[in-house]
Amino acid sequence: MKKTPFTLIYADEDMIAVNKAAGLLVAADRWDIEAPRLDLLIQKELPQIAPLCQKLYAVHRIDKDTSGILLYALNAEAHRALNTAFQEREIKKTYRLLIHGRVPEEQFTVDLPLRADGDALHRTVIDKRRGKEAITHFTVLETFRQFSLLEARPVTGRTHQIRAHLAAAGYPIVCDSLYGSGKPVLLSELKQRWRGDVYTEQPLIRRLALHAYQLEGIHPRTSEPFSFTAEYAKDFKSTVHQLQKL
Repeated sequence: MKKTPFTLIYADEDMIAVNKAAGLLVAADRWDIEAPRLDLLIQKELPQIAPLCQKLYAVHRIDKDTSGILLYALNAEAHRALNTAFQEREIKKTYRLLIHGRVPEEQFTVDLPLRADGDALHRTVIDKRRGKEAITHFTVLETFRQFSLLEARPVTGRTHQIRAHLAAAGYPIVCDSLYGSGKPVLLSELKQRWRGDVYTEQPLIRRLALHAYQLEGIHPRTSEPFSFTAEYAKDFKSTVHQLQKL
């Protein structure tokens, strides 16, 4: 079955919200200018999604390997308003993610300054002298044998902020090949009486286990509050389900 690159969550004359599949860029990549991009795919379908709108305006980003919600403006006025709202931290962003390990606290905060492109691997690094302010609040939603399901609420919006903060705290995100081991999750390694074929087994999840779950803010035209939620991607949902069963 062909994977759908995005599903529509909400659309009006000012903005749209979509649920992006993992593995898809949201903007041009300096290393691969021909790589498929979410904004170009949406632009092609814009006449059907929002017939009165001609252009898509980006107001924020999520990583290529992150699944979940992304918001776009559809006119210059909405673009200015939403850009300002993101810059002023008036839009609340919530992520769901799986980490290696069990956190002793139900809630914790990582407040460590970050510097993007800080090493030979182009990772975001902790830099207390030259880094920019970065704050992320975490809540433990569920704990399993060797994994935990967390909710993250980043206050700031630095590149790879959640990934870098969790790696620094000793809890790398599952399947994060840049800040962790990148090892896929196999049911055969979790279930004691697993009876499958190790030669044909497919991982429960093999990509970064990070999902942009919710955006909350104020509509740029009506000034009414909005709250959009993106359903878990299939691989993320099935992994959580299997961990709950175990």
